[in-house]
Amino acid sequence: MANSPEMRASDGDRDRVAAILREHTAQGRITMDEFNERLEALYKTKTYGELAKLTADLPEVDLRHLPVKATAADPAKKQGMHPGMRAAWAAWAAASGINWVIWLIISITSGDLVYPWPLWVMGPWGMILLMSTIFGDNKPKNA
Repeated sequence: MANSPEMRASDGDRDRVAAILREHTAQGRITMDEFNERLEALYKTKTYGELAKLTADLPEVDLRHLPVKATAADPAKKQGMHPGMRAAWAAWAAASGINWVIWLIISITSGDLVYPWPLWVMGPWGMILLMSTIFGDNKPKNA
């Protein structure tokens, strides 16, 4: 049975229309001000007819078949490196940077260049990471 315009709408119906309005805002069909106005009017509606008026000037949107948006994890997948391996390299770089800053401060305050001990921190760790990156199975798993 088709929903008549006089039939009362449910909260779920209003939520679906809100999702449609969000999608039209994301696609640039309506501005944020228009979105906020329509959203305010949306939660005051009582019937299907009132809901239909809010989207009458917009094309139909099938929320089940929206294109997949690019996420922050996509660049890592394009490079073919597992996110865990990228995190390991980031931790290595951060720890190495901190050690070199400490070494620099010690060298400056002592007035003499101190033995470059950060090499002993970053060298073995970096070699292990390099071997794991080159020879390991660090491809992202297909979900």
